[in-house]
Amino acid sequence: MSTAILTGPPVPGSSLDGDLRSLGFDVRVAPDSDDPGATAALLAAVPATERVAVVDARFVGHVHALRLALTDPRFPAAAVPGALTAQPGARTALTRALTAGGAPAATGAEAGAVPSSQRTAERTESLPDALAAALEDGGTAVHRPELGSLVATVPDDPQARNEARQAVAAVDDEAVRLRSAVKARDGFFTTYAISPYSRYIARWCARRGFTPNQVTTASLITALIAAGAAATGTRGGYVAAGLLLLFSFVLDCTDGQLARYSLQYSTMGAWLDATFDRAKEYAYYAGLALGAARGGDDVWALALAAMVLQTCRHVVDFSFNEANHDAVSNTSPTAALSDRLDSVGWTVWIRRMIVLPIGERWAMIAVLTAVTTPRIVFYALLAGCAFAACYTTAGRLLRSVTRKARRTDRAAQALADLADSGPLAEAVARAGRGIAARLPELAVPVLALIGGAAVVTTAALAPYGSWAPVAAAAVYVLTSGLAVARPLKGALDWLVPPVFRAAEYGTVLALAARADVPGALPAAFGLVAAVAYHHYDTVYRIRGGSGAPPRLLVRLTGGHEGRTLAAALLAALLTGAGFTIALTALAVAVALVVLVESIRFWVSSAAPAVHDEGETA
Repeated sequence: MSTAILTGPPVPGSSLDGDLRSLGFDVRVAPDSDDPGATAALLAAVPATERVAVVDARFVGHVHALRLALTDPRFPAAAVPGALTAQPGARTALTRALTAGGAPAATGAEAGAVPSSQRTAERTESLPDALAAALEDGGTAVHRPELGSLVATVPDDPQARNEARQAVAAVDDEAVRLRSAVKARDGFFTTYAISPYSRYIARWCARRGFTPNQVTTASLITALIAAGAAATGTRGGYVAAGLLLLFSFVLDCTDGQLARYSLQYSTMGAWLDATFDRAKEYAYYAGLALGAARGGDDVWALALAAMVLQTCRHVVDFSFNEANHDAVSNTSPTAALSDRLDSVGWTVWIRRMIVLPIGERWAMIAVLTAVTTPRIVFYALLAGCAFAACYTTAGRLLRSVTRKARRTDRAAQALADLADSGPLAEAVARAGRGIAARLPELAVPVLALIGGAAVVTTAALAPYGSWAPVAAAAVYVLTSGLAVARPLKGALDWLVPPVFRAAEYGTVLALAARADVPGALPAAFGLVAAVAYHHYDTVYRIRGGSGAPPRLLVRLTGGHEGRTLAAALLAALLTGAGFTIALTALAVAVALVVLVESIRFWVSSAAPAVHDEGETA
């Protein structure tokens, strides 16, 4: 249990003690509100592994204001006026601030010369506020949540206290809490067709003790059942699949709203939230392909193409954001125009809809599944995602060429990690540093694009069993190694990771399609899914500030260029069922390696609690 220390006896009529206990705190009271030593003694008695809060006994405010400040697990220290919390990581700094004299009023001999009652009346500054300032001065970040209409204050006199209590009564903090459970930035379909009622489902779950992880798991199970219904290949199965997919999306919205409503953020929840959306969508693609096969229609190539396109779209977003989020002098006329368009309400929704975010995309998939065929679903999906990809990529290209920015070493490292270069590319990079240093800035993405286009085109056009794709893959190894031979700080260097993704995934798709061997495309689907999981896992580790997966993992899986060369070699060496078996074995091996390492990391205490409020993909 967490512990809250009140800096003195509660004011008569105050509900502060009960409010803190309702939030899960064991309340202890310092006997003298002006003696920081008494608070320090109570703080020392709390085990170092527990969260502790210091709250001014005069505090007046909403319970949700206290909840936001004192119970959010994502921040080592947080505060609102009159209340401060510190998790174990910030306990030492809090103790140091308290013992260094964080008292807001006179202390020592000066305090002793004034009666205690008079000192209480004269005291104007809050001890928690003084401690929060001392923590920040000492280098400890203190999160200060946005309260909006919520009240959190420390009144100085009875009149101010009465006014504060009236302000509390005038605002329904439960309504504020419910509204804030909804993501601030979301798609049109999610905002107007899901969130108006899913927030109430989230509250219902919170009041019955359900956790966001349980809701996330329920969403996954529902989507897998939807995929199974689609795999039946019957009209009834397709209708059920569409309805179940929509319900899965409702639960997918609910889990995040439940996390925000109850502030139940966790490292496990971060991992589940980061990966299950893709697992659900891609499993549903597989279900549609299986259902179509039952009706005699082979759409595995379309299913794999949809997965490749969707994953590459995400990598474009990830790479661009990582390259620019901490850039210096990060200005662009294109970005300024975008900001001006955002000030016109209807343009915001149009722009959010045309990028086909997850809400609109899943709604389209569900409706088309119920009333058409899997082939039509994939045609619509590919057309919509291709348009969205062209729109977003064009905008990012315009911003990049018009932006005057100096990218940091951290951004360059993030792009290098996203590139997922293996031992072969690393060897070429080491040998070619001198050559790369003399190349113009634009040569980096151009080299990546030339090599990637060469291997994909050759794999798509050469007869199955030809060694031409192997030769093209060898060239790809050389170009991809040269592309990462120097830090990726150029204006368009963020294109390198998505080009690598498109080259690897596209090569596997082309080779499997050209093989025309039973089971080759489903095996390729499994291989790309396993590799895509590894790439999404890398993204969310970087976003959480934990860096990329261990280099050993990248080397074991061969890197993007190694896997591309391996696929080309398998296609040249094996015929018939042998190619399918080899692709399946490679998919299983990659999946096992990346899943074991990913699970080890995300269940460890070092994993970040990542809950991205900006992504609507």
